[in-house]
Amino acid sequence: MSFDSTQRFTDRVADYVKYRPTYPRDVVDFLHGECGVAGDARVADIGAGTGISTKLFLDAGHPVVAVEPNQAMRTAADAWLGSAPSYRSVAGTAEATTLDAGSVDLVIAGQAFHWFNPVTVRDEFARILTTQGRVALFWNSRLLTGSVFLEEYEALLQRYGVGYREVADTYGDDATMVRWFGPRFVGSGCFPNAQQLDFDGLKGRLMSSSYAPKEGHPNHAPLLAALRNLFERTEQHGTIEFRYDTRVYVGRATG
Repeated sequence: MSFDSTQRFTDRVADYVKYRPTYPRDVVDFLHGECGVAGDARVADIGAGTGISTKLFLDAGHPVVAVEPNQAMRTAADAWLGSAPSYRSVAGTAEATTLDAGSVDLVIAGQAFHWFNPVTVRDEFARILTTQGRVALFWNSRLLTGSVFLEEYEALLQRYGVGYREVADTYGDDATMVRWFGPRFVGSGCFPNAQQLDFDGLKGRLMSSSYAPKEGHPNHAPLLAALRNLFERTEQHGTIEFRYDTRVYVGRATG
């Protein structure tokens, strides 16, 4: 994970906390039921951010250590989750977690793997996992088609986003993820997820993204004007549905 990527969301933390979607409980159920992960497995959430994926596993009864290099995001996670006795956080990167060898049973990364060095993290994950440990990589993949809103929102990002295509292209498809795991691949799942957002929620969701131009950028005002127009044309009862597929890829630590 490069310096730029670790600091990329520093000035977007408030929007990230308020407007980013969580993940469906199906992710945890899939790991327990299909992938052999024990209900009390020790979890390392790599690139934990503000704690969205961490909370999913805390709520399911797992002890979780959140590994996050960005101080602002880690502070937000600590403020939200710090009272949970089975939670702790450390300042570390995906490639250098600072965790002890063989100290966790499950490595997770939610909405973060595309920022990692895919070669270096393989060794680091294997180092911190127990012999029978698992790696679960998952993210919310925004649907690009299926409604007027979804299709025009994508066009809006293509027109006004800053570095949008570069970020969008970094998410791995099925074939890429199977190749990354290689012989250690266990399986994958895909689960529906959605947010119902009013305009403030939609704006906040957009501005939590690293490619959304901030105030002062020449694309910022035109982007928000186009977003307002899109919302007013497509809202139903004051909200729009922001749909995702939550994709999960699971593999062994070694093998």
